[in-house]
Amino acid sequence: MKKKQFVLSVSPILFFAFIVSISNIILAEESKEQLNYSTFSQEKNCVSYNQSFVSTDPIGITDNQNGTGETDGYHLIWQDLFDENSLNESENWSIEVNGNGGGNNELQYYCRENITINKEPSTDNSCLVITAKKENYGGKAVTSGRLTTQNKMSFKFGKVEASIKLPKTANGLWPAFWLLGNNISTVSWPKCGEVDIVEMGNADGIKYNTQDRYFNGACHWGYYENGWYPNYAKATTNSYGLQDDFHLFTMIWDKESIKMYLDKDKYPDVSPYYEMNISSLSDPKAPGYYFQKQFFLIFNLAVGGNFPAIWDINNVTALSNGDAKMYIDYVKVYQKGDEDEEFSGKITGIPSSNMVNHTQVNYDSTSKIVSINGNVIQLFVFSINGIEIINVSGQNSICLSNLKAGVYIIKAQMEDKSIVKSKIIVK
Repeated sequence: MKKKQFVLSVSPILFFAFIVSISNIILAEESKEQLNYSTFSQEKNCVSYNQSFVSTDPIGITDNQNGTGETDGYHLIWQDLFDENSLNESENWSIEVNGNGGGNNELQYYCRENITINKEPSTDNSCLVITAKKENYGGKAVTSGRLTTQNKMSFKFGKVEASIKLPKTANGLWPAFWLLGNNISTVSWPKCGEVDIVEMGNADGIKYNTQDRYFNGACHWGYYENGWYPNYAKATTNSYGLQDDFHLFTMIWDKESIKMYLDKDKYPDVSPYYEMNISSLSDPKAPGYYFQKQFFLIFNLAVGGNFPAIWDINNVTALSNGDAKMYIDYVKVYQKGDEDEEFSGKITGIPSSNMVNHTQVNYDSTSKIVSINGNVIQLFVFSINGIEIINVSGQNSICLSNLKAGVYIIKAQMEDKSIVKSKIIVK
C-alpha cells in the first residue's frame, strides 16, 4: 500500500510524537485483525459447533532462528531455542559425566560444568555452549561436554537441523552433531545404528591444512565380523570456512534415504553433501534393518582421539590460547505426518504433552475429522506452540477442515477422569 505524503509545519519533536502515535494505532488494529477470528459453524460432514480461533503463528522465534522452516510438507514438532536461563533437563536433555574416551581414545573428561546456556559474543544469541578447557580432572588433562536427548526425545523419519558455530578445531578438537539408535542399551553399538550429521577436526583436514573447511557426514550400522562392520562416510572440503560464524546443518531422513545439507536456509537448492540409501534388506547387515527406527540426538565436543589422530594433550594446539567453545543456537525436528513416522517426547509448546493413550484418537485425513473412543467430557485442540484453538464440551468428534496446514495436539478429558492426547498433522 502506498502512503500519502504530508507536509507538516511542526517542530521535529512534535512530528516524531505524531508518527509514533499513528504507528501505534496501526499496529493495534493489525493485532486485532490477527488475533480475533469470528465464530462460525462448521459443515461438510463435520460436527456443527461454534468456536473461537486465535492466532497460531509461531511465538518466541526470532527471524534468525527459522532455519529452513516448514517447507516441503514438513511441520515443526520439537525444538529447543536455548533461550531460557538454564538447560531444559527435565524434558529435553541429559548431560553425560564420564571419562571413558567414547570408544575412540578421546582425551577429555565430560563434566556438567562444561555445558551452559550463554550469549554468543558476536551475535548476542542465547545458545547452548559446550566448552573444552585444559584442566586436570578425573585423571584427564582436559574437560569438555556432551549431552543427549536419550529417553526424553527420539523420532523416526523427518527433518532435523541445528544452527551451530563450530570452534576452531586446529588441532585436536572434534565437535559433532549426531544421532544414535534408541535401542543402544539393548543391542549395543554398532547394531543400534549411528548417523553423524556433521563432524570436524579429522586428521585429513589437519594433513592438508583445511581444518576450517573439511567436514564429513557418516553412518555406522550392523555388527562386527572378521574385525569389520559396515559404515559409510563422506568428507567434503567446503568452498568457505565453517568456524567463524553460525551454519545450518540439516538432515532429511525417510524410509528410502538419509540426506545431509549445509546452509540450506541460505541456499534452498543446494545439493546434499552426504546421501545414503537405507531401504535395502538384502542381507542381515543391510542398512534397512538399522535405520528404520527411532533415534535420539547428541551434541558433543571431543578432544583428541582416533578421529583427529591425536592422543597426547601436548599436541592439542587448539587449546594453546585458552578455552574453546561450540555454540548451538537452536535445534529443530520436523515431520510430515506420514504413517511410518514416529515421535516420542514433549511436543514443542504443549505442557505435559507426551503422547499417551493416543490409540483412542482416530483421525481421517480425507474428511479431517478427529474422533475419540469413549465418553468425552471436554475436547481441546492446541497449536504446536501451545495455543488453545478449540474447546468444546460433550463431543467425541470434531472437524479440523477450517484449520491451516500444520501440527496440532488433540487433548480429551474423559468421563473416567483419564486424559487422552495425540499429535496429528493437518495437510
